[in-house]
Amino acid sequence: MTRIEFLGTGTSHGVPVIGCHCPVCTSSDPKDKRWRSSIWISRGSTSVVIDTGYEFRLQSLRAGIDKIDAVLYTHQHSDHLMGLDDLRVFTDEQKLPVYGRGDVLEAIERIFPYAFTDMPYKGIPRLEAVKIDDRATFSIGEINFTLIPVMHGCMRIAGYRFGNVAYLTDVSDILYDENAEALDGVKTLVIGALRDKPHWSHFTFEQACENARLIKAEKVYFTHINHATSYCDINRRFMPYAESAYDGLVLEVADD
Repeated sequence: MTRIEFLGTGTSHGVPVIGCHCPVCTSSDPKDKRWRSSIWISRGSTSVVIDTGYEFRLQSLRAGIDKIDAVLYTHQHSDHLMGLDDLRVFTDEQKLPVYGRGDVLEAIERIFPYAFTDMPYKGIPRLEAVKIDDRATFSIGEINFTLIPVMHGCMRIAGYRFGNVAYLTDVSDILYDENAEALDGVKTLVIGALRDKPHWSHFTFEQACENARLIKAEKVYFTHINHATSYCDINRRFMPYAESAYDGLVLEVADD
């Protein structure tokens, strides 16, 4: 079994949004509190995180993460990246590999140049950049991954498939003609769905469902959700086929 824990399911603002007094931002439902989007994947002794947003330290403490074998990055936007410095606690013994598209890794190295040097100072993360090409398959411990390129507005970014699960956040086009073979057999789809109102760089809930049906996913979990719609309202409208993920949700997925 592969275990997936949602460390965060919110947009770049997070939910609640600073200074906002809308019904969702003032909701008492803990499932309406969303940190920036990230997941933790584990199978056997293998532990992998996708993206390290602003709350990565808090997310790790809440989830009880005490070991990471690698980090996969979807893209270099700050809400997916700026917790990188807190990887330092996982690099005392050796460098930690971070995987992503070449342009993403180049951007990360520009923002955090000290993390990719051989400086012996222990107060910094020690990382090794591993470039992955579109639709290339690679292994980390007991888990096999495939990089799935998708569009985030005008920006080409990375999604990842592992087993029969695909994680496609911040997506406005799944590039189905390119990715049909790589997505074949996906049963569980975690997909970014910002809100109901159309957005130039993110799917709506309906668009996310349409694309999930295109790849014949059996179950859909929305992530990267903003403050326009509550957890309960999303589920009332879209269950049982699709539902809102929430911070702390754990999925146990069979390995086919």
